[in-house]
Amino acid sequence: MSLYSSAVKRPVMTTLCFVTVIILGLFSLAKLPIDLYPDIDTNSIMVITMYPGASAKDIEQNVTKPLENTLNSVEHLKHISSTSRENTSVITLEFEYGYDIDVLTNDVRDKLDMVKSQLPDDSENPIIFKFSTDMIPICLLSVQADESMAGLYKILVDNVANPLARVDGVGSVSISGAPKREIHVYVDPNRLEAYNLSVEQIASVIGAENRNVPGGSFDIGSNTYALRVQGEFEETSQMSHIPVGSFQGKIVYLSDVAKIVDSLEERTQRTYNDGKEGAMIVIQKQSGANSVEISDKVMKMLPSLEKNLPSDVKIGVIVDTSDNIRNTIAALVETVMYALLFVMIVVFVFLGRWRATLIIVITIPVSLIASFIYLFATGNTLNIVSLSALSISIGMVVDDAIVVLENVTTHIERGADPKQAAVHGTNEVAISVIASTLTLIAVFFPLTLVTGMTGVLFRQLGWMVTIMMIISTTCALSLTPMLCSQWLRLKGKATDGNKKNWYSHIERALDKFDDGYTSLLRKVVTHRALTIVVCLGIFVGSIFLMKFVGTEFFPTQDDGRLGVNLELPIGARVEEAQEVTGRLDSLWRAKYPEIMVMNYTVGPASSDNTFASLSDNGAHIISMNIRLLDPGDRKRGIREIAEEMRKDLSDNFPEFKKAQVNIGGGRGQGMGGQSTVDFEIYGYDFDETDRVAAELKQILEGIEGTADVTVSRSDYQPEYQVDFDREKLSMYGISLQTAAYYLRNRINGSTASQFREDGEEYDIKVMYAPEHRTSIEDIENILIYSNEGKGIRLKELGTVVERFTPPTIERKDRERIITVSAVVDGVPMSQIVTQAELQMDNIDIPAGITIQIAGSYEDQQDSFGDLLMLGVLIIILVYIVMAAQFESLTYPGIIMTSLLFAFSGVFLILWMTGHTLNVMSMIGAIMLIGIVVKNGIVLIDYITLNRERGMSIRRAVIDGGRSRLRPVVMTTLTTILGMVPMAVGSGQGAEMWRPMGTAVIGGLTFSTVLTLLFVPVLYCVFAGNGVKRTRRKLRAQHSK
Repeated sequence: MSLYSSAVKRPVMTTLCFVTVIILGLFSLAKLPIDLYPDIDTNSIMVITMYPGASAKDIEQNVTKPLENTLNSVEHLKHISSTSRENTSVITLEFEYGYDIDVLTNDVRDKLDMVKSQLPDDSENPIIFKFSTDMIPICLLSVQADESMAGLYKILVDNVANPLARVDGVGSVSISGAPKREIHVYVDPNRLEAYNLSVEQIASVIGAENRNVPGGSFDIGSNTYALRVQGEFEETSQMSHIPVGSFQGKIVYLSDVAKIVDSLEERTQRTYNDGKEGAMIVIQKQSGANSVEISDKVMKMLPSLEKNLPSDVKIGVIVDTSDNIRNTIAALVETVMYALLFVMIVVFVFLGRWRATLIIVITIPVSLIASFIYLFATGNTLNIVSLSALSISIGMVVDDAIVVLENVTTHIERGADPKQAAVHGTNEVAISVIASTLTLIAVFFPLTLVTGMTGVLFRQLGWMVTIMMIISTTCALSLTPMLCSQWLRLKGKATDGNKKNWYSHIERALDKFDDGYTSLLRKVVTHRALTIVVCLGIFVGSIFLMKFVGTEFFPTQDDGRLGVNLELPIGARVEEAQEVTGRLDSLWRAKYPEIMVMNYTVGPASSDNTFASLSDNGAHIISMNIRLLDPGDRKRGIREIAEEMRKDLSDNFPEFKKAQVNIGGGRGQGMGGQSTVDFEIYGYDFDETDRVAAELKQILEGIEGTADVTVSRSDYQPEYQVDFDREKLSMYGISLQTAAYYLRNRINGSTASQFREDGEEYDIKVMYAPEHRTSIEDIENILIYSNEGKGIRLKELGTVVERFTPPTIERKDRERIITVSAVVDGVPMSQIVTQAELQMDNIDIPAGITIQIAGSYEDQQDSFGDLLMLGVLIIILVYIVMAAQFESLTYPGIIMTSLLFAFSGVFLILWMTGHTLNVMSMIGAIMLIGIVVKNGIVLIDYITLNRERGMSIRRAVIDGGRSRLRPVVMTTLTTILGMVPMAVGSGQGAEMWRPMGTAVIGGLTFSTVLTLLFVPVLYCVFAGNGVKRTRRKLRAQHSK
């Protein structure tokens, strides 16, 4: 017994089966976490090695190279790149997508164990750092303060960071820009010399005095008492009374040689919010946690946290990624609703019966809700990919139900009993319904096999659509016939009186449409040769349009976030950076009413702030976060604002050596941000690669559509180096290391001990007072003590020289590299690359230097290659499915010709709307393969049925075309209208899906119009030739 006959016989069981699916689906939906993208498996590992006191060149030679040589043998490695800067080596390993990062991390760990013995003795053990999407902060909070600035760090740790870290799902909370408290002991070198004391002596005395020492326990009578010496300082003022030595029989107190200042760290990052000094709080989530839920909890907690803060401390929000997630998801839900509405209207107009419309529309929620069960069962999230899968499918899930219902209605109109009609009607079309679903699965299932960045996005899309197609076919073959048998009746004459009035107009219009198509089809079938020539001419013409359609990787999204990175010349003081950025801040806040929050950070990050120290930082580096109003609340788009800002920087702020304005916060971040084209210059010699990079930068700046052209290598850094005379050092019995430590303790400070207060510890640092470390003479006069305690001036042991050193040395795939990178702004990426390649031939490139193109362009080429392979695979699969259905090799070939027009339509509409060919529009084109072929299958299937009933070829084609016209137009219209909200959407994140919706609409409209004419003509030609061949064979047999 078939599925549909048992469904018609047992309506209660059928209904309850689907009700169960809906209940399970809604339960899953309630439990699904919401996120922006599917969980993206990361493919990068960082290895960070500290080697204190080493220059960039030392680090490259002694740390980075040995590590690179060993790590290069790790499996599945795509690129190995490294940055060697003062004190630090950072190696980034980028792997091929699709491998388990934990297994690879273990492999890296084993390799590091092998190489540790080759590293310098003073270097620290390499740390492995795994990248993941969870590292992207979910919230950035701004803090403004006035009087409380001095104690801000402690206030924030106690009252904000600790409570937030306890929120379920929060991974880490770090504070940047609030300097920590430090106790400075500023010594006067002249007095030290007079009293014959040194910084080291003072530091050790403070360390020895600031102690609580247990003295054991003793008995008095019947009681035991503990004995303890309490020496820790309770107030900083107590330190000034410590005796640090004696001179001519008198005690020398600390206050005689130094002043004690209870203040903040020197040289630290400062954060400003809307022009006021404050701090920034960065919140990151735990792996797999629900971003929106955490963000909600954090936002709910803020008002109560703010009550516990001093009145001048205000907390604001710079970035809340859940806003973007919520808005994007709300926009997609709206898209899904519009699609649903359009589909209902189309079905109602064509069928004219509300019951029939209801039967078809029921399959939509059932199929969509069932897909939530899959998401929940596989631990996925509800994100823009899964929601767009719903939007894409709405138009397609009703196709099968429409075909079934159309046929059942025809049987009922002929007077059959509804139950019989439901079974027979479904039986006639069951095979073609299953076949057309199989062709769609042949398109979407291979999407689950794509690797790389695009695979991350489309794996979920492929699974979702495949599951919805299977469910909708099951619905069409069980629920639809059952409902038809229960609800549909033959149209009665009496009850139709009032309905005639309004529906008869639509009916007449549809009949005219049928007649018009039939007469056109007659003409076309008569003039076959002309039709084929015209159609092929249109196809060839559209291929020429390919030249005018540019390519890019992903469309730029407007998420209302801008990141601005600015650099002053190396060596600039923090005060200068603060002054210039202050001017820029006031200018922009006055000029752009669209800015909601503007936050910037200046200065070098402290080593314990992981978030800040991973990004570039320094006294001359400024990083800004700007949040704009939502796209709907402002007239200008984000690209226009970024363009204006770039102009401001180049016209009014010549102080900045480098300036970048990045859409979406980061630079060239694959999805959503503006694409970048990177030219990588490989070569060992710094001077030669610098020259090539400068020429290339000039070329790129001259090309239209490039912005923010930057060279990755920073300027050479001026620094003073002390060249010690080793012979003189050995005369006094001083080692080079000891001499270097003496120098460091006086300039940078020596941490003597910790001052404890309210459970917190603060460093006590002993160093020269600021006024005694401002000139070369101050350094030359530093006293270095020999083992006998004799003080020798530094200038007697060596010389202070000014030198320039490269601040960072970058390498990629074990070669030195310098990268020239340009943001693609408003023109297709392919255009910039073509022009740059033409002009690069004029650069004189010395031997040993090579240039390669990377960045978004490399990603784009990889993805396009993958997608083209996928397209070919899908076409072969679809052909196999159809050949199996029709038991013929020519019919599928005839149907496949409609693909030519689908691709023509895609190029035509991309050219007309000015969209580029990017990953999204290519996925649209691939989806068309299944959707377009469906129409051909329905058409050819019916024509073949007519031939079997004994009609002539011409009659079978015209009659088949007429009777299948409405289902074809209906299914096409439902798919097109299901895509319209996606193609014209203006909500957040709409930029991403617009090219895909547009491509499907263009390709489907164009190919349906031509398919309805071209496929019947080709069928006539091939079937006619087949008949002629059969006749020839018969004649040949007769003549024998």
